[in-house]
Amino acid sequence: MRSANGDLQLRLVCSFCASLVAASLRAESPLQSTPAIETTLRIPISGFQNRPPEPLSIDLRGGIGPDEAATIALYSNPALRAIRDRRGLAVAQLIQARVLPNVVVSYARDYVTGGNTAGAVTAYNLSAGWEFSALVPFLPKQTAARKNLGSVDLDIAWQEWQMAENARTAVYRVIALDAQVARAREGNRGLQESTDAVRQAVDAHEKTVLDLAAVEAASQDSRATMLSLEQDFARQQLGLNKILGLDPGIRVRLREGLTLPSHLTIPDEHDLLYKIESRRLDLLGLEQGYQSQDATVRAAILAQFPKMSVAFVRAKDNTNVQSSGFNVAVDVPIFDRNQGVIATERATRQRLRDEYNQRVSEARSDIAVAIADIRALDRQVAAAQEALPVLERLVDSAEKAREQGNVDVLSYYTARNNLLQKRIQLIKLQEQLLEANTALEIASGRYLPSDAALNAR
Repeated sequence: MRSANGDLQLRLVCSFCASLVAASLRAESPLQSTPAIETTLRIPISGFQNRPPEPLSIDLRGGIGPDEAATIALYSNPALRAIRDRRGLAVAQLIQARVLPNVVVSYARDYVTGGNTAGAVTAYNLSAGWEFSALVPFLPKQTAARKNLGSVDLDIAWQEWQMAENARTAVYRVIALDAQVARAREGNRGLQESTDAVRQAVDAHEKTVLDLAAVEAASQDSRATMLSLEQDFARQQLGLNKILGLDPGIRVRLREGLTLPSHLTIPDEHDLLYKIESRRLDLLGLEQGYQSQDATVRAAILAQFPKMSVAFVRAKDNTNVQSSGFNVAVDVPIFDRNQGVIATERATRQRLRDEYNQRVSEARSDIAVAIADIRALDRQVAAAQEALPVLERLVDSAEKAREQGNVDVLSYYTARNNLLQKRIQLIKLQEQLLEANTALEIASGRYLPSDAALNAR
């Protein structure tokens, strides 16, 4: 396992994007009490661990995009604040590892209470001792605590990275569902108008009951699709608020002009796999955790050294004889040689090594899967786009034939419903394309700009 190099926050910022400025924000969020996102969010410099030259400002009046959502989530998501609290425990462990055992001072007095007390005086015994064997594993324990703190920092950064990606994905889904709802409402409105027109024609004996039944069935199906998508859209908006750390009643405005991409350019796979162990934050954290555990094993081995303490002794007995000397205490390791602790720490170290190797293998596999998904979705999006004009011409032809009485009404409304479903399917494929891109970002530990139109201001 290679050693981690570089500053934690620099890695996080570089692996996400320059626009996020810093990936670890630790401050209370003013958004918790604001009634709506209609002003400018100003994040003070004190809110950053790796401080930028000036406060970060996000203009919320014009709406937010994926990167702004990621920044707000890093700053105000309550789950992240709870995760960051873990660092306090690691810091406390590091402080404790630097503490040496106290000097033990004892004092005793022996009063004369009876018997042949002629010439007897009160005796006392004073000793001051220190267990110097604690110095033997002292440095390995400090190393283990320091590496553990680095591991916790990297693990927090990995959680922040994933939260930022989840916030961006939540924006993608809101955009996609908004587009799907718009398509469904458009189709339902057209069918509702057709239903009203056919009902009037039936009343005038110009259309048959079969025509009315066909259009009403198509309208009901379209309305059911619209209502289901509206439910998904409302749920996803609440999910976006949750990730951003906002109250459910706040309506988040997205920036206008955000569109879903139809194609994504895939980076070179070998470039994404190259030095992934030194780029992905969770792998760096596991590496630091392994090094911490390795130092813990060394400390456990050194703890086999017998406990030894030395003490200075000053005493006076009842006959007023005074003495000075020293006392040495040695713990003879006959039964307990710390063998159980050593075995436990070694097993833990092996588990961390195996977990690291497993995570590296999974990362490489996830990159390959994400790239394959993006390529497949690119082809599916292209096929759906090619099918749309064909279905549109089919609907136009079926409508003309229906007006001329050359085709049954069921065929016409079936073609119209197929066109609506294909349009919704295209939007879903574009959404899946962005989600696959997000999966590739997480797997590779690298920020990959998606579509220029999506992030355009």
